[in-house]
Amino acid sequence: MRHLMSPLDFTVEELDKLFDLAGDIEKNPEKYAKKCDGKKLATCFYEPSTRTRLSFEAAMYNLGGHVIGFSDAGSSSASKGESVSDTIRMISCYADICAMRHPKEGAPMVASTKSRIPVINAGDGGHQHPTQTLTDLLTIRSLKGRLNNFTIGLCGDLKFGRTVHSLIHALVRYDNIQFIFISPDELRIPDYVTEMLQEKGISYKEVIRLEDVMEELDLLYMTRVQRERFFNEEDYVRLKDFYILNKEKMKLAKPDMLVLHPLPRVNEISVEVDEDERAVYFKQVQYGVYVRMALILTLLELV
Repeated sequence: MRHLMSPLDFTVEELDKLFDLAGDIEKNPEKYAKKCDGKKLATCFYEPSTRTRLSFEAAMYNLGGHVIGFSDAGSSSASKGESVSDTIRMISCYADICAMRHPKEGAPMVASTKSRIPVINAGDGGHQHPTQTLTDLLTIRSLKGRLNNFTIGLCGDLKFGRTVHSLIHALVRYDNIQFIFISPDELRIPDYVTEMLQEKGISYKEVIRLEDVMEELDLLYMTRVQRERFFNEEDYVRLKDFYILNKEKMKLAKPDMLVLHPLPRVNEISVEVDEDERAVYFKQVQYGVYVRMALILTLLELV
């Protein structure tokens, strides 16, 4: 039995197989429509989520399975003081696989040590968000045709952004990736990430102005400034509109540069950019369903 706690839990070769499966699901959905007949997915979400939770639910329904679970801690026995360990022991009696989101780093890992079913980390605090990373990688591979030889700019909240941290750690396993980190000083990438890049001899640079590097990028990964990660409202208000991607900035970019975003967006991408064919963040959402379908099938050993 396998769990998914980090994107690094799968080798590059295993990821290739997973993405090939996701690609086949995209082309032949009817082939997989009953693969999870009789199977149940438990969605245990201890903090709010729209995209990730609904994506998992859509994935399971598309496979012919069923979904049980809760969408916030207040509607679970956690409100009565039940531990994650006890919850997953209970869930193991009801479901065949579990997707867990939790505000505390490491909570899904704790659950996996007590579980009798596969556990998928659907986001733990500011730590990891592996299925978003799988979504990002599948989107890049599907639309760029490769997962190597490109320059990626990561813009916005690079300090607290778990999607950013997960994606960087996943991409360093591929050849010739150049990183450009675009953020205000208060939200710059953590030292442990840049130290890891230095140890691996991977090229990166840090800048404050997005306009200064737009023409260099093959991919731009935008993120929102996350209100829920701030300790005071004043800092959030000061930084929330630091970056706004608009048509004028898009004019500086390469004709084939792609804009990704894990969503939800607030103000960081103007709605006028949605009409640009290089804006692929809603395609990204669809790829998220395919990759979660592939992941469920893989962890349940149904392929």
